[in-house]
Amino acid sequence: MRTTILAIAMAGCLITPLAARQAVTQADIQRLQDNVYQAGTDISQLRARDATRASQLQTELDELRDEVIYLRVKLRKEGSLPRAEYASVRDRIEDVRTRARQTPAVASAPATPAPAAPAGGSTAPRSTAVAPAGATAEIPSGTEMDVRLSGRLNSGTAKVEDRFEATTLIDVAVGGRTVVPAGSVMRGVVTDVEPATRTNRTARMTLSFDQLTVNGRAYPIRGTVTQAIEGEGLRGEAGRIGTGAGVGAIIGGILGGFRGALAGILIGAGGTLAATEGKEVDLPQGVVLRVRLDSPVQINTAR
Repeated sequence: MRTTILAIAMAGCLITPLAARQAVTQADIQRLQDNVYQAGTDISQLRARDATRASQLQTELDELRDEVIYLRVKLRKEGSLPRAEYASVRDRIEDVRTRARQTPAVASAPATPAPAAPAGGSTAPRSTAVAPAGATAEIPSGTEMDVRLSGRLNSGTAKVEDRFEATTLIDVAVGGRTVVPAGSVMRGVVTDVEPATRTNRTARMTLSFDQLTVNGRAYPIRGTVTQAIEGEGLRGEAGRIGTGAGVGAIIGGILGGFRGALAGILIGAGGTLAATEGKEVDLPQGVVLRVRLDSPVQINTAR
């Protein structure tokens, strides 16, 4: 009897660490989100070679991005997540990356014979340089962009995975050249929300941005909200905005410091907006959000 109990106890000691090693953590979910971002970069690079296939893979990736958000919420609410469910999403993301990185076979063209040199002399070498299929410019990590919210967001009605859009207010230039013109669309997603209740007097809503569309081309981004500014603070400043005063001018130059900051809202790490007056987090249409890019973005500048 003692031998049996000892054997069971030893088996328990072996099983528990193994289960702990296999438990899905929030760090695992973060790695999935990183993989989704990297897959988006792969698709952006593919777009210059095969736009049709890139669009197909982008649709798959958008669905996988939603599944990653679902896994994060499920893990936070239930405290655990089946390893197989996590592994399935991870493998599908990797499959998208693999297909995006594949180079389609191209039939080799017959060699063109070089022109014969005229008798008694030599020909000057002809230029064989070919213009690149597309040029890119990199917006560095840490760049902040000001965008105007296209619709209303409220923690009392918003749901996790809700999509929303905002438009850039001023041109973003790299090396003196505009790479993101004003009016470009930035797509966001509600990644977490806690409405106000009798017991929860501090409503919260976490927003992140995952896509920027420039001249009809979509680019994956990782953007975090750092400021929320009253849209009313921009009255009479449309002309100055149009002059392209530079990234961050909405707060620094146009509004003068932090005048115009949205009242009753605090923004913490990770883009979480919290209400300070026991009300819902309410972002009306037209509110200006300052978004920090947490990773560099490659923009195709070919037109």
